[in-house]
Amino acid sequence: MSRRPSRVTVVEVGPRDGLQNESDEIPVASKVRLITALADAGLPVVEAGAFVSPKWVPQMAGSADVLAQLPLDGPTRFPVLVPNDKGYDRAKAAGAREIAVFGAASETFSQRNINCSIQESLGRFAPVIAQAKRDGLRVRGYVSCVLGCPYEGAVSPHRVAEIAKDLVALGCDEISLGDTIGVGTPDAAVRMLDTVAARVPLERLAVHFHDTYGQALANVLACLERGVGIVDSAVAGLGGCPYAQGASGNLATEDLLYLLHGLGIETGVDLAAVAAAGRVISDELGRPPASKVARALAAGSRAGGES
Repeated sequence: MSRRPSRVTVVEVGPRDGLQNESDEIPVASKVRLITALADAGLPVVEAGAFVSPKWVPQMAGSADVLAQLPLDGPTRFPVLVPNDKGYDRAKAAGAREIAVFGAASETFSQRNINCSIQESLGRFAPVIAQAKRDGLRVRGYVSCVLGCPYEGAVSPHRVAEIAKDLVALGCDEISLGDTIGVGTPDAAVRMLDTVAARVPLERLAVHFHDTYGQALANVLACLERGVGIVDSAVAGLGGCPYAQGASGNLATEDLLYLLHGLGIETGVDLAAVAAAGRVISDELGRPPASKVARALAAGSRAGGES
């Protein structure tokens, strides 16, 4: 029996998870313009940046300047990624109201990505999350490689569930389950989700699918049928998959909204406005949006139809 929700919270990750993969420098003004446009389109959550070392992620170097120009008291939340105490202190000083920490369900990926084991990463996160909760900030926990790892292959759903449970125990308000390399299919996604939901309340779980093999929307639909009410996506499909050269990365927000609205699920988001924001940033990046819906809307506009 379907438990499809009547409303879904769309978490926009393009300005952080998407833009951090770009090779060319993106001005702070461009980031602020994009984030503001997405908030104005009605997106309730827009990732605004990351307080990580600019040596490793140069595109996130201006995150404090970005936050300083955002309407932090408005209806949209602007979480930022922090890797450690130092990053948290910088984020807090910049006015962040919500943070995110980033872990993995694969030991090898954890070592390659954040240079420590899974247990060591949880140890690093513990004081950061504890301080954030004392300061009254909301905390999101990301778990990557929930359906597959580029180094280890298949990942056990039980391992994902244990890590998600540990993050909640540390104080995370919400857990985003990420198919980092986009290898998942609907049945695998549902098995993983059901296993995690046996340990963590479903209302605290989000899904984050990459579209490397074209399965992201199918995976989202399968998880919607299980009752998931929070879905991550990136405007214009920003972001690539570093382990599958030339493959698409994040699920495009425009494509997700078209699906949700077609199912009669409320989002509070203006699809046309999101597509317009996606076209602007894509023009700045010198390429068309990866979103099929955005391209269809643009083609309809050129032909004289509605957009």
